[in-house]
Amino acid sequence: MRVIKLLHTRMRVSDMDQTINFYTNVLGLEVLERKVSPRGSHLAFLKVPNSEELIELCSFPPSGLVTVQEDLVHLAFQVENLDDTIEQLGTKQIRITDGPTTISSGSRFIFIDAPDGYEVELIERPPGVKIV
Repeated sequence: MRVIKLLHTRMRVSDMDQTINFYTNVLGLEVLERKVSPRGSHLAFLKVPNSEELIELCSFPPSGLVTVQEDLVHLAFQVENLDDTIEQLGTKQIRITDGPTTISSGSRFIFIDAPDGYEVELIERPPGVKIV
């Protein structure tokens, strides 16, 4: 066997509408599909600009609220201009929880909190830099 492509990553969430609102209105992701699985899970598939991989949100109320341990899981998204991003987050009253930080490659990043304790890292990379 050889894996040939990452298709999606699933994240369980407590409140589907709140989480979709965050990812669409704060980060600009797009909902491609919402459905209910045969076992009753509420699912939403989010498209990230310039990526083929999707984020699958899953809400299964019978399993209770989601509690993500601190510093366990985060999603990282590249942004074009971190200063503009910080300004836009401020107008949406989204608090920066860490940063801005600049590392030796010249990349700069911040962290914000998403619903359920998930963290989101927003990274500005200088031309030619591939990883943080």
